[in-house]
Amino acid sequence: MPAPALLAALLMVFATAFFAGTTLLAKALGSGALGTPISALQVSQARFVFGFLAVVVVLALLPRRVRALPAATPRPAWGLHLLRTTLGWLGGALLFAAAARIPLTDASALSFLSPIATMLFAIPLLGERVGPWRWTAAVLALVGAVVLLRPGDGMIQPAALLALGAALAMGLEGIVIKRLTGREPPQQIMPVNNAMGALIATLAVIPFFHWPEDAAQWGALAGVGVLMVSGQVLLLIAFARADASYVTPFLYLTLVWAALFDIAVFGIRPDGASIAGAAIIMAGGLLMAWRESRLRRR
Repeated sequence: MPAPALLAALLMVFATAFFAGTTLLAKALGSGALGTPISALQVSQARFVFGFLAVVVVLALLPRRVRALPAATPRPAWGLHLLRTTLGWLGGALLFAAAARIPLTDASALSFLSPIATMLFAIPLLGERVGPWRWTAAVLALVGAVVLLRPGDGMIQPAALLALGAALAMGLEGIVIKRLTGREPPQQIMPVNNAMGALIATLAVIPFFHWPEDAAQWGALAGVGVLMVSGQVLLLIAFARADASYVTPFLYLTLVWAALFDIAVFGIRPDGASIAGAAIIMAGGLLMAWRESRLRRR
């Protein structure tokens, strides 16, 4: 395996572990495993506040030539940034709320419907045309979601619907990200996004704020923000080192890490429905990634 590809693979292994780690910490905080339960809104606030601090530190440590904005960089599109950040905050809060109530594997797998949601929203919002292969991928992923929702049990878990709502919010966020990345560099997008998110999340959490009880809760809250930003940085580096068609499938390692964390920390083993639903969603996502790579080559 060429060195850049091997490096990209290793970066994705760590990035997905960090992403799964954020939901693990959110579950520990929201379920009361670390003391008095902390609301998903407060966990989301920590994700942005500590995430913003992490972005500032990372940018400060980077060489000046790397962190400097290109000469032709336009001013931030504040409206797009506000919309993207609001959707990201909403999606994160819903995902953290779901993770506190259902297995991490289920919450993570349902959140992976966001690329499917982005595709579906892109049809009316961006005028994109979708062929039979991508429709097949979408149907596969939606079938996996139905399996995870377990309608045959007599009642769909409300927490699973929270994860589904998170996927829809992040799917819409994907549309806005497409517009932003086409006009602004990541070293401008990331600090603006995290600073805006810290403000929005702080205003939203005021009625529900609970002062952390001890160092364990403080550490977990800080960990949510630091792990999320660290994962995003590693993801960006991985995409810069290898083709998207090679890197994207590694994202599904998040489901493996989520299952391992659930077993090791909470003693929750995924049942047949969790494994089947996650596998079907993964199949749909991989089919879409394969199709996207073919379209790029053309």
